[in-house]
Amino acid sequence: MLGILSAGIAPGLALLSYFYLKDEYDAEPISVVLRTFIYGALLVFPIMFIQHVLGVEGVIHSNWTDAFISSSMLEEFFKWFILFYAVYQHVAFDEPFDGIVYGASVSLGFATLENIFYLVGNGVEHALSRALLPVSSHALFGVIMGFYIGKAKFTANSKYKWIVLSLIVPFGLHGFYDYILISQEHWIFVIFPFMIFLWWLGLKKVKMAKVLSANHFKKQYPVQKEAGT
Repeated sequence: MLGILSAGIAPGLALLSYFYLKDEYDAEPISVVLRTFIYGALLVFPIMFIQHVLGVEGVIHSNWTDAFISSSMLEEFFKWFILFYAVYQHVAFDEPFDGIVYGASVSLGFATLENIFYLVGNGVEHALSRALLPVSSHALFGVIMGFYIGKAKFTANSKYKWIVLSLIVPFGLHGFYDYILISQEHWIFVIFPFMIFLWWLGLKKVKMAKVLSANHFKKQYPVQKEAGT
Protein backbone atom coordinates (compact mmCIF):
# COMPACT_ATOMS: atom_id res chain seq x y z
CA MET A 1 0.00 0.00 0.00
CA LEU A 2 2.86 2.39 0.78
CA GLY A 3 4.21 1.84 -2.73
CA ILE A 4 0.82 2.62 -4.27
CA LEU A 5 0.43 5.76 -2.20
CA SER A 6 3.93 6.93 -3.13
CA ALA A 7 3.36 6.22 -6.82
CA GLY A 8 -0.02 7.95 -6.68
CA ILE A 9 1.17 11.09 -4.91
CA ALA A 10 4.62 11.62 -6.46
CA PRO A 11 3.61 12.81 -9.97
CA GLY A 12 1.17 15.39 -8.63
CA LEU A 13 3.62 16.80 -6.11
CA ALA A 14 6.42 16.87 -8.69
CA LEU A 15 4.31 18.80 -11.19
CA LEU A 16 2.99 21.16 -8.53
CA SER A 17 6.54 21.86 -7.37
CA TYR A 18 7.57 22.55 -10.96
CA PHE A 19 4.89 25.17 -11.53
CA TYR A 20 5.29 26.61 -8.03
CA LEU A 21 9.00 27.20 -8.60
CA LYS A 22 8.26 28.96 -11.89
CA ASP A 23 6.88 31.89 -9.88
CA GLU A 24 9.85 34.27 -9.95
CA TYR A 25 8.35 37.32 -8.29
CA ASP A 26 6.44 36.57 -5.11
CA ALA A 27 6.20 32.93 -4.03
CA GLU A 28 2.78 31.89 -2.77
CA PRO A 29 2.25 30.85 0.86
CA ILE A 30 2.67 27.08 1.09
CA SER A 31 -0.35 26.89 3.39
CA VAL A 32 -2.66 28.47 0.78
CA VAL A 33 -1.29 26.30 -2.03
CA LEU A 34 -1.71 23.18 0.12
CA ARG A 35 -5.25 24.15 1.08
CA THR A 36 -6.13 24.62 -2.58
CA PHE A 37 -4.59 21.20 -3.32
CA ILE A 38 -6.75 19.62 -0.61
CA TYR A 39 -9.87 21.35 -1.95
CA GLY A 40 -9.12 19.80 -5.32
CA ALA A 41 -8.66 16.36 -3.77
CA LEU A 42 -11.99 16.60 -1.93
CA LEU A 43 -13.75 17.30 -5.23
CA VAL A 44 -13.20 13.66 -6.17
CA PHE A 45 -16.03 12.52 -3.90
CA PRO A 46 -18.95 14.65 -5.15
CA ILE A 47 -17.81 14.22 -8.75
CA MET A 48 -17.61 10.43 -8.41
CA PHE A 49 -21.11 10.42 -6.88
CA ILE A 50 -22.59 12.56 -9.67
CA GLN A 51 -20.88 10.45 -12.34
CA HIS A 52 -22.30 7.31 -10.73
CA VAL A 53 -25.80 8.79 -10.71
CA LEU A 54 -25.50 9.85 -14.36
CA GLY A 55 -24.46 6.31 -15.26
CA VAL A 56 -27.24 4.64 -13.29
CA GLU A 57 -29.88 6.98 -14.70
CA GLY A 58 -28.75 6.30 -18.25
CA VAL A 59 -27.85 9.90 -19.00
CA ILE A 60 -24.50 8.84 -20.45
CA HIS A 61 -25.39 7.04 -23.65
CA SER A 62 -22.60 7.99 -26.05
CA ASN A 63 -18.87 8.57 -26.17
CA TRP A 64 -19.51 12.28 -26.64
CA THR A 65 -21.64 12.67 -23.50
CA ASP A 66 -19.23 10.51 -21.53
CA ALA A 67 -16.23 12.63 -22.55
CA PHE A 68 -17.73 16.11 -22.51
CA ILE A 69 -20.48 15.87 -19.90
CA SER A 70 -19.65 13.16 -17.37
CA SER A 71 -15.92 13.86 -17.30
CA SER A 72 -14.95 17.24 -18.72
CA MET A 73 -17.87 19.44 -17.75
CA LEU A 74 -18.21 18.09 -14.21
CA GLU A 75 -14.52 18.05 -13.36
CA GLU A 76 -13.58 21.38 -14.91
CA PHE A 77 -16.63 23.18 -13.52
CA PHE A 78 -15.97 22.04 -9.96
CA LYS A 79 -12.27 22.94 -10.22
CA TRP A 80 -13.19 26.32 -11.71
CA PHE A 81 -15.73 26.87 -8.93
CA ILE A 82 -13.08 26.32 -6.24
CA LEU A 83 -10.56 28.49 -8.05
CA PHE A 84 -12.98 31.34 -8.62
CA TYR A 85 -14.89 31.37 -5.33
CA ALA A 86 -12.26 30.16 -2.84
CA VAL A 87 -9.02 31.57 -4.28
CA TYR A 88 -9.78 34.45 -6.66
CA GLN A 89 -10.43 37.02 -3.90
CA HIS A 90 -7.73 35.71 -1.54
CA VAL A 91 -5.15 38.30 -0.48
CA ALA A 92 -2.34 35.93 -1.49
CA PHE A 93 -3.56 36.02 -5.11
CA ASP A 94 -1.67 39.24 -5.85
CA GLU A 95 -0.15 38.80 -9.32
CA PRO A 96 -1.20 37.20 -12.64
CA PHE A 97 1.16 34.21 -12.33
CA ASP A 98 -0.56 33.18 -9.11
CA GLY A 99 -3.43 31.90 -11.24
CA ILE A 100 -1.04 29.35 -12.74
CA VAL A 101 0.04 28.13 -9.29
CA TYR A 102 -3.46 27.86 -7.86
CA GLY A 103 -4.94 26.41 -11.05
CA ALA A 104 -2.30 23.70 -11.08
CA SER A 105 -2.80 23.13 -7.35
CA VAL A 106 -6.55 22.51 -7.44
CA SER A 107 -6.26 20.35 -10.56
CA LEU A 108 -3.39 18.29 -9.18
CA GLY A 109 -5.19 17.79 -5.88
CA PHE A 110 -8.05 16.24 -7.82
CA ALA A 111 -5.74 14.26 -10.10
CA THR A 112 -3.66 12.94 -7.20
CA LEU A 113 -6.52 11.44 -5.20
CA GLU A 114 -8.12 10.10 -8.38
CA ASN A 115 -4.76 8.56 -9.27
CA ILE A 116 -4.44 6.86 -5.88
CA PHE A 117 -7.92 5.34 -6.19
CA TYR A 118 -7.11 4.09 -9.69
CA LEU A 119 -3.83 2.48 -8.63
CA VAL A 120 -5.47 0.84 -5.62
CA GLY A 121 -8.07 -0.71 -7.90
CA ASN A 122 -5.89 -1.56 -10.89
CA GLY A 123 -2.32 -1.97 -9.67
CA VAL A 124 0.85 0.04 -9.36
CA GLU A 125 2.02 -1.14 -12.80
CA HIS A 126 -0.16 1.61 -14.28
CA ALA A 127 1.68 4.35 -12.37
CA LEU A 128 3.87 5.53 -15.27
CA SER A 129 1.07 5.78 -17.83
CA ARG A 130 -1.12 7.55 -15.27
CA ALA A 131 1.64 10.06 -14.54
CA LEU A 132 2.23 10.77 -18.23
CA LEU A 133 -1.42 11.09 -19.22
CA PRO A 134 -4.18 11.81 -16.65
CA VAL A 135 -2.06 13.53 -14.00
CA SER A 136 -0.12 15.63 -16.52
CA SER A 137 -3.23 16.56 -18.48
CA HIS A 138 -5.06 17.68 -15.33
CA ALA A 139 -2.07 19.82 -14.39
CA LEU A 140 -2.10 21.50 -17.79
CA PHE A 141 -5.87 22.03 -17.78
CA GLY A 142 -5.37 23.75 -14.43
CA VAL A 143 -2.49 25.87 -15.73
CA ILE A 144 -4.59 27.07 -18.66
CA MET A 145 -7.58 27.73 -16.41
CA GLY A 146 -5.37 29.60 -13.96
CA PHE A 147 -3.82 31.72 -16.68
CA TYR A 148 -7.21 33.11 -17.70
CA ILE A 149 -8.28 33.56 -14.06
CA GLY A 150 -5.10 35.53 -13.41
CA LYS A 151 -5.65 37.61 -16.53
CA ALA A 152 -9.23 38.32 -15.44
CA LYS A 153 -8.21 39.52 -11.99
CA PHE A 154 -5.44 41.83 -13.13
CA THR A 155 -6.89 43.17 -16.38
CA ALA A 156 -8.96 46.32 -16.18
CA ASN A 157 -11.14 45.50 -19.17
CA SER A 158 -12.88 42.38 -20.48
CA LYS A 159 -12.85 40.59 -17.12
CA TYR A 160 -16.01 38.68 -18.01
CA LYS A 161 -14.43 37.40 -21.22
CA TRP A 162 -11.37 36.03 -19.42
CA ILE A 163 -13.48 34.43 -16.70
CA VAL A 164 -15.60 32.67 -19.32
CA LEU A 165 -12.49 31.51 -21.18
CA SER A 166 -11.06 30.17 -17.91
CA LEU A 167 -13.86 27.60 -17.92
CA ILE A 168 -14.55 27.08 -21.62
CA VAL A 169 -10.98 26.45 -22.82
CA PRO A 170 -10.09 23.74 -20.23
CA PHE A 171 -13.54 22.21 -20.73
CA GLY A 172 -12.97 21.89 -24.48
CA LEU A 173 -9.44 20.53 -24.14
CA HIS A 174 -10.43 18.05 -21.43
CA GLY A 175 -13.42 16.85 -23.43
CA PHE A 176 -11.31 16.30 -26.52
CA TYR A 177 -8.69 14.45 -24.44
CA ASP A 178 -11.29 12.08 -22.99
CA TYR A 179 -13.01 11.62 -26.34
CA ILE A 180 -9.74 10.43 -27.87
CA LEU A 181 -9.26 7.84 -25.11
CA ILE A 182 -12.85 6.64 -25.23
CA SER A 183 -13.62 6.61 -28.93
CA GLN A 184 -10.38 5.93 -30.79
CA GLU A 185 -9.37 2.31 -31.34
CA HIS A 186 -5.72 3.29 -31.82
CA TRP A 187 -5.90 6.13 -29.32
CA ILE A 188 -2.20 6.02 -28.49
CA PHE A 189 -1.31 7.44 -31.93
CA VAL A 190 -3.59 10.42 -31.33
CA ILE A 191 -3.17 11.10 -27.63
CA PHE A 192 0.59 11.63 -27.66
CA PRO A 193 0.52 14.36 -30.35
CA PHE A 194 -2.33 15.91 -28.39
CA MET A 195 -0.28 15.80 -25.18
CA ILE A 196 2.65 17.45 -26.95
CA PHE A 197 0.29 20.21 -28.07
CA LEU A 198 -1.13 20.48 -24.55
CA TRP A 199 2.34 20.85 -23.02
CA TRP A 200 3.24 23.44 -25.65
CA LEU A 201 0.08 25.41 -24.90
CA GLY A 202 0.48 25.11 -21.13
CA LEU A 203 4.11 26.24 -21.14
CA LYS A 204 3.20 29.08 -23.48
CA LYS A 205 0.63 30.25 -20.94
CA VAL A 206 3.28 30.02 -18.22
CA LYS A 207 5.58 32.32 -20.22
CA MET A 208 2.75 34.73 -20.92
CA ALA A 209 1.80 34.80 -17.23
CA LYS A 210 5.41 35.61 -16.30
CA VAL A 211 5.31 38.61 -18.62
CA LEU A 212 2.00 39.75 -17.13
CA SER A 213 3.42 39.45 -13.62
CA ALA A 214 6.57 41.36 -14.58
CA ASN A 215 4.47 44.18 -16.00
CA HIS A 216 2.22 44.09 -12.95
CA PHE A 217 5.15 44.56 -10.55
CA LYS A 218 6.62 47.31 -12.71
CA LYS A 219 3.36 49.21 -12.33
CA GLN A 220 3.07 48.45 -8.62
CA TYR A 221 6.68 49.23 -7.75
CA PRO A 222 8.09 51.63 -10.35
CA VAL A 223 11.81 52.27 -10.24
CA GLN A 224 12.45 55.37 -8.19
CA LYS A 225 14.34 58.20 -9.88
CA GLU A 226 17.79 58.79 -8.59
CA ALA A 227 18.09 61.73 -6.25
CA GLY A 228 18.87 64.94 -8.05
CA THR A 229 17.74 63.79 -11.49
